[in-house]
Amino acid sequence: MKLKTLLAAAALTAFATNALAAPIVIKFSHVVAQNTPKGQAADYFKKIAEQRTKGAVKVEVYPNSQLYKDKEEMEALQLGAVQMLAPSLAKFGPLGVKDFEVFDLPFIFDSYAELHKVTQGPIGAKLLKKLEPKGILGLAYWDNGFKVMSANNPLKSVDDFKGQKMRIQSSKVLESQMRSVGAIPQTMAFSEVYQALQTGVVNGTENPPSNLYTQKMHEVQKYVTLSDHGYLGYAVIVNKKFWEGLPKDIRATLEACMKDATKFANDVAKKDNDEALAAVKKSGRSQFVTLTAQEKAAWKKAMDKAHKENMSRIGAETVKEVYKETGYKAN
Repeated sequence: MKLKTLLAAAALTAFATNALAAPIVIKFSHVVAQNTPKGQAADYFKKIAEQRTKGAVKVEVYPNSQLYKDKEEMEALQLGAVQMLAPSLAKFGPLGVKDFEVFDLPFIFDSYAELHKVTQGPIGAKLLKKLEPKGILGLAYWDNGFKVMSANNPLKSVDDFKGQKMRIQSSKVLESQMRSVGAIPQTMAFSEVYQALQTGVVNGTENPPSNLYTQKMHEVQKYVTLSDHGYLGYAVIVNKKFWEGLPKDIRATLEACMKDATKFANDVAKKDNDEALAAVKKSGRSQFVTLTAQEKAAWKKAMDKAHKENMSRIGAETVKEVYKETGYKAN
């Protein structure tokens, strides 16, 4: 009887200890709105991670640059101030892993099918491995979508860009892209773009429709050109030391959650961008500009200069591997 009492007491103590044990906290910071594809996918990851670990993990999602702006978040991850980010692929160039700037090359992907050959294949995996010396582990690629151009004058021909101050992310490739058509690139944090457009500090920008709409940029941009000239995607990354220090069973569960969250992110991206375009059109605030096949070919020919200028910077081997996968033909 005494033994049974002791065992019951021990079980009660273990239960109480587990109940009181603090959950593992993952701070997941990002710079876009909660209702964008990335925002929804981050929330979905939180939901399933907390459910499947039965509360052993708590994911705190901080959208809209609540914790850190573009330039600050990578350093915060490396220092361990946050554990998870989903920065745009352009952010890895300034970190010193310039191969990722291949994703910024204009017109390099004609479709999601071509894109996924890279992000979901050996090239994508090889690129993520290059982050490890920086103390970062890459878990997945999440789509946002193909970009449109917006401005206060219609951008139809290459000449329409001349002298236009166009906001870009911090990327040498995007600088080259804008200069190739005569625009003046302006690097600026995402959180500052609306005000800059509103006050005329910049004339225009490029974004997938979901970002354009959720940040209300269409309210201060008269024209949107449906160009699909470039891709914006993200890599979900974690602090390497933190991730490798997790209990193996927890880590395995979280990796399975990330796989499901990635499918969710990519499924929702196209749908959300289509709906965002419809909402922009319905608002009547921006007028759509559609390129003819000849006009689009002229954009591509001009912007091919960005490919040539950045071949050695990105790494000729990486660029050529992507060309081979997608069938891109340089002019």
